[in-house]
Amino acid sequence: MTQPAFIIVGRVRKAHGIRGEVVVETITDAPDAIFASGRRVFAGTATGDLAPTRQELHVSSVRPFNDGYLVGFAEVPDRTAAERWRGRYLLLPRGEVAPPADDEVYIHELLGMRVELVDGQAVGTVEETYELPQGLAIDVRREAPRDQETVLLSYDERTIASVDREARVIVVTPPDGLLE
Repeated sequence: MTQPAFIIVGRVRKAHGIRGEVVVETITDAPDAIFASGRRVFAGTATGDLAPTRQELHVSSVRPFNDGYLVGFAEVPDRTAAERWRGRYLLLPRGEVAPPADDEVYIHELLGMRVELVDGQAVGTVEETYELPQGLAIDVRREAPRDQETVLLSYDERTIASVDREARVIVVTPPDGLLE
């Protein structure tokens, strides 16, 4: 598997106030270091690719806010500009982020992974991830003929049996009855 050049470290949830600050959901184990004043991040997509504009953003202010951070960027001067960032992802070059441990995975790597049961039966493909109060969840688009359905699975040790980053396969043990 080719390693992406950039890693997702945050997602802009919404604009806040009139000075161009945004609420950032951090997707990193080191948010205080990554979103420190003076640092720079890049605009990106949900799959960890640079946005077509290749825009670089410089952190000018940061403070904790609810379950994330209020971040000001030098390139985002007011609320109108901040509104355009809603839902956008923030990236750092791979070399500036600590690699995941052998039993870890970057959240954006889950997107598009095949999901199967322990016996090898296909469940579907990861379509989205959600940070919920209970922890991470993956939204899985079911295989045909149920491909109009999705199922939300907890990303925890009770549900996830294994993740093969190279093969891009997640093996799950969902609660009884969930897939019926």
